[in-house]
Amino acid sequence: MSIFEQFGMMVLRSFDPEKAHTLSLSALRAGLAPLPGPVTSPRLKTTFAGIEMPNPVGLAAGFDKNAEAIPQLSRAGFGFIELGAATPRPQPGNPKPRLFRLTEDRAVINRFGFNNDGMEEIANRLARSRHAANGIDIPVGLNLGANKDSEDRAADFAKVLAHCGNFIDFATVNVSSPNTEKLRDLQGAEALEALLAGVLDARKGLKRAVPVLLKIAPDLELTELQEIAEVARKSGIDGVITTNTTLSREGLKSAHRGEAGGLSGRPLFEKSTRVLATLSRELGDDVPLIGVGGISSALDAYAKIRAGASLVQLYSAMVYQGLSLAPRIARGLDDLLAKDGFDHVSEAVGTGRGDWL
Repeated sequence: MSIFEQFGMMVLRSFDPEKAHTLSLSALRAGLAPLPGPVTSPRLKTTFAGIEMPNPVGLAAGFDKNAEAIPQLSRAGFGFIELGAATPRPQPGNPKPRLFRLTEDRAVINRFGFNNDGMEEIANRLARSRHAANGIDIPVGLNLGANKDSEDRAADFAKVLAHCGNFIDFATVNVSSPNTEKLRDLQGAEALEALLAGVLDARKGLKRAVPVLLKIAPDLELTELQEIAEVARKSGIDGVITTNTTLSREGLKSAHRGEAGGLSGRPLFEKSTRVLATLSRELGDDVPLIGVGGISSALDAYAKIRAGASLVQLYSAMVYQGLSLAPRIARGLDDLLAKDGFDHVSEAVGTGRGDWL
């Protein structure tokens, strides 16, 4: 991390976490953050669900909820970025404060509640920013959500895809946020199967078959994971993101540990990686996985890949290590793969799954 970035991080930490997040996006859009451009190598360049990526390190949903900084994030060293979550209608989310730093634990708790500008405004921004500026072209995905007061939440996901799908490279069905009441109930086999069928039906009306991914919670039992694996196979979705935030508070030390919401960051690493390895075992080569949760170094990203992830995503660790973390992880991952004799990242996928089972 540069001295400039260290100073910026120090300034941001003097603000309320949500205000700091807003300021960081504003600074990014204003060109105040140094952006390295694409980070890639023959070893890192990869393909997932038919999408080519310069490296397997992506930005998780939540950082740029409203698609405001696509050109800048596309030059930040990520291999792909995910925006949102987007809902059919704009909604303010839950009352503030709703974002908390757990500095001692290198973690974050949020209970945003899908606050966003709604699919129409987000689609307009996606259309204007379609693929990043200055010739840099990385995949852009959108996390699909449901309105809190919707009479048919399952239909909301299909509605957002139908409206935004022509401007994105992949879509994620997010039924795993803990901050919208009863949303996680949609992870049950019967409800999930019906929901995904609706989303995949909506995809038929797009100009091209956008890959559809499913994002699951880390707080699932083995039988629930087995059900999800079966639904993933039967439905024909293109991948599963493991995992979203957790409701667990085990082992936390920070003052805000008792706040309601989803916990992300370092304490989630082991829990989410075990879920990843379990789902990798259940799915085999049938459905590829993206590993998320607690990644803060190249070693963490490498562990996720060896546990069964074809790609990884990060977000919370940037609160503590800055935006330059993504290219640092990508370069470090390249070195780790080379050290272990892998000519390509795909060769490492699942090679350490047994360590987590």
